[in-house]
Amino acid sequence: MKGISIIALLLVFLSPSAFAQWQLQKGESSINFISLKNSKVAEVHSFSQINGSINDAGEVSVNIDLSSVETNIDIRNERMKTMLFETSKFLVAKVSGSVNVEKLSNLNAGDSYIESVKFNLSLHGVSHELSYDVQVTKLSNEGVRVTSLKPLVINANDYGLEEGVEMLSSAAMLASISTAVPVTYNLVFKK
Repeated sequence: MKGISIIALLLVFLSPSAFAQWQLQKGESSINFISLKNSKVAEVHSFSQINGSINDAGEVSVNIDLSSVETNIDIRNERMKTMLFETSKFLVAKVSGSVNVEKLSNLNAGDSYIESVKFNLSLHGVSHELSYDVQVTKLSNEGVRVTSLKPLVINANDYGLEEGVEMLSSAAMLASISTAVPVTYNLVFKK
C-alpha cells in the first residue's frame, strides 16, 4: 500500500501539467528599441530572433539573438553586430525574472493586471537588476501577453557599450548617437 502511495505521488508530480511551460511565440512577439542620432533623428529598430519561456513557478527567461538586429539598413545591421554588440563574443542578451502565475491563473481571458517586476538583464557581459512595471494579460487558458507600459530606458554606459556607440557614430560620420536607448516589448507566451 505504501508503494502505491509513493507511485501515485510521483505520477502527480511527473504529470505533463507539472512540466507545462509557456513558450514565447516569435511571430506574435516583438522587442523594439529607438536610436537617436544628431540629437534630432529617431529610428525604430528590432530583433527578429527571440525565444523564451515562463515555467509553472512564474520564472521568465527570454533570450535575444543580437545578431538578428534589424535596422532596415544592411550596413548598419553589420556595424551594430560587430562594433556595438560584438556578437562574435556576446551573441545573446538574456532577460530573467518572474511573474505572479497565481494572480494570472485567477484571471478570465481578456483580463489584465499591472505588476512591478524585478528582472535581470545580461548584455555584453554585464548584468544589472532592474525594476519595471509590466502589464500582464490573460489571452486564454493557453496564452498570456506581457507588455511594457512605457519605454524602458537602457543606458549603453551601464553595459560597457559606450565605446561601440562611439565607433558607430564615427563610422556613420555623425555628431552623436544617444547612449540612452528606449526599449519596448510585446511578448506572447502560449502553453
